[in-house]
Amino acid sequence: MAARQFGATWWGRAWVGALEERAALDPGRLARGRTYARQERVARVEITAGRITALVRGNRVLPYKVTVEVPTYDDAQWESVAGAVADRAAHAAALLDGELDPALAEAAAAAGVALFPGPGDLKPRCSCPDWADPCKHAAAVCYLVADALDADPFVLFTLRGTTREALLGLVRAHRAWAAQRAASGTDPRTPAERPVAGPGGTGRMVATAFGGGAVVDPGMIAREAWSRPVPPPPDRRDLPKEPGAPATWPADPPRDAPFTAVGLTDLATDAARRAWAQLADGAPSQLDLDEQTDLARRAADRLGKLEGLLELSRRTGVSSAQLTHQALAWRSAGAEGIEAIEEALWRPPSPVIDQGLDAFDQAGIDPDEVQIRSNRLTWGDIQLRVTSDGRWWRFEKRGRTWELVEPPSDRPDDLVSS
Repeated sequence: MAARQFGATWWGRAWVGALEERAALDPGRLARGRTYARQERVARVEITAGRITALVRGNRVLPYKVTVEVPTYDDAQWESVAGAVADRAAHAAALLDGELDPALAEAAAAAGVALFPGPGDLKPRCSCPDWADPCKHAAAVCYLVADALDADPFVLFTLRGTTREALLGLVRAHRAWAAQRAASGTDPRTPAERPVAGPGGTGRMVATAFGGGAVVDPGMIAREAWSRPVPPPPDRRDLPKEPGAPATWPADPPRDAPFTAVGLTDLATDAARRAWAQLADGAPSQLDLDEQTDLARRAADRLGKLEGLLELSRRTGVSSAQLTHQALAWRSAGAEGIEAIEEALWRPPSPVIDQGLDAFDQAGIDPDEVQIRSNRLTWGDIQLRVTSDGRWWRFEKRGRTWELVEPPSDRPDDLVSS
C-alpha cells in the first residue's frame, strides 16, 4: 500500500513544498517526522496567530508538547494586502467564496506578506530531549498542518496574524473608501473628513470609550440616531491600542429608574470593548448570546478580580461560586462550554463508553479503575464527559466542583493525554 501523502489541495501541497524546500529544516528529521505523522502519533494540533501547538506520542507514557513559532505580520502589511485584493475583483470574489486563489497568495507576497514559510520562518520547540532542529516530533506536527490547511486554507491567515473575516472587513473598507473617493474627490480616511461626536452627553460617553468617530449628537433621540447611515469603519491604523474608559455621566438617573449609573457605565464599557475587538481583530459581536451565557462571558472577564466578581454577583443575584463555574466553562469553550456543563446525564451507546475507556487505557490507566456514570467517566480528579453530539470534554475537580478546563475533542484520547 502506498504511503500516505500530505496535502490534498494546492495550498496543502504548497505548505509541504515550502516545508521541504524553503524552510531550511533538517531533511533527515523531516523524513522521520513524516513517519510519525503517518503513524497518527500527533494529537490536538492547535493553530493560533504565530504559533502551532500539539501533543506527540513518543516512547513514553506522557506525550511530548510541541510548539512551532511562525512570524506574523503587522496591521500595515495586512492593509497592503487588503488594498491589493480590493483592486482586483477576482481576488475579492475568491476570498468571499472561501477559496484561496493562487493569484491571491501571489498578491499577498507582492505586498510583502508571504503566506507560506521561508527560510528561518519556522522555529520549533519540543519537550523531548532531542535538540535537533526540528526533532521528529516537531517535524510530524509541521506535516499535519497540511491537513488543517486542506480543511480550511485560511488557517494560513490565522497563523500569520489575521483571519479571513478580518481581512474581508479591510477589503470592504478599502472598496467603500474607493467608492467615496470617486464620488467626492476626497479621501474619507483623512482625519479632516472623519466625523466625531459632539461634546458631553451619552454620545460623548460612547465615543470616548470607543476612541472617537461616532456620529452622535448630545440629546439625540434613539429613533433619529438609528435612522442615520452607518459610516465606513475607521482605518485600523487609527484605532487606539485598546478601548478607552467611558466619560462620567453628567447626572445620576432618577431614583425610580430600573438601572444605575454604575450599571450603565459597565454596559457602555462592555459595548465599546466588543466594538473595538470587532474592528481590531474581527472578533464576533456576541450579541446573540442568551442572558445566562452572556453573564458567563462577563464573569469570565472578572476571573482573578475578586471585587469585580462579587459586585457582579450582588447585582445579578447569582452566587460567586456559580459565576466562577460558568466563567471557567466560557473561558474554555465559549457558549458551547456553557451548554456542556448544563447538559443532563444521559446513557451513551456501549461503543461510545468503550472509546472513552480505551483512551484511559492508552494513557496507562487501568480501565477497571475508571468509574462510569451515564455519560461521565471519572478517574481521580479527571472526568471525561461525552455530550449528545458525540464530542468529549475534559473536566477536573477543583474543590467540590467539576470544572471544564479545555475545548472539546472528537477523540477522548486527546483529552486524557493532556
